[in-house]
Amino acid sequence: MEGVEETANFTLVARKPCFGLPTACPSCLPAYIYLKLAQLPFELAFNSIFPDSDELPYFETGTYVAYNNEDGGVIEKLKKDGIVDLDSQLQSLPDYLSLKALIVSWLEEALTYELWVGTEGISASKIYYADLPWVISKVLFYKQTYMAKNRLGITKENAEEREKQIYKRASDAYEALSTRLG
Repeated sequence: MEGVEETANFTLVARKPCFGLPTACPSCLPAYIYLKLAQLPFELAFNSIFPDSDELPYFETGTYVAYNNEDGGVIEKLKKDGIVDLDSQLQSLPDYLSLKALIVSWLEEALTYELWVGTEGISASKIYYADLPWVISKVLFYKQTYMAKNRLGITKENAEEREKQIYKRASDAYEALSTRLG
């Protein structure tokens, strides 16, 4: 799809913003950062119709759509289809890969923690469930909280220690990202 960049309107559809971030969704933020680092001009739109959809984020231009749940996710689909490939633009691939690992692991971990454990559901409600009936939002919240705690390895015994570790890693990742972006 060469030449598309000059004429197309690109849109990244993600979940709502929070914490001063353009999107507070752990799945959406890496796609947003990737597109920004690739310097691809795009609009950011929000979709709150299906809050637990694995299709978000998705990228669209004209009739082309790349969903998060297909072909390795939005980023891999965009690379495969020739829309944008940040890897080919970088002079220092190892630097990018280490930065990507920090973003994907440590920032995603911190966002997941903050959304489902740290704010007791206040932020998650704004981002995911504000437009849903109360009962459905509560069920989805408890399901996501349980899954997040399991994925992060949080138990009653180690909750405080894990919180400190998660925030320390996030701080390091933000510093690295800030240094990279200037």
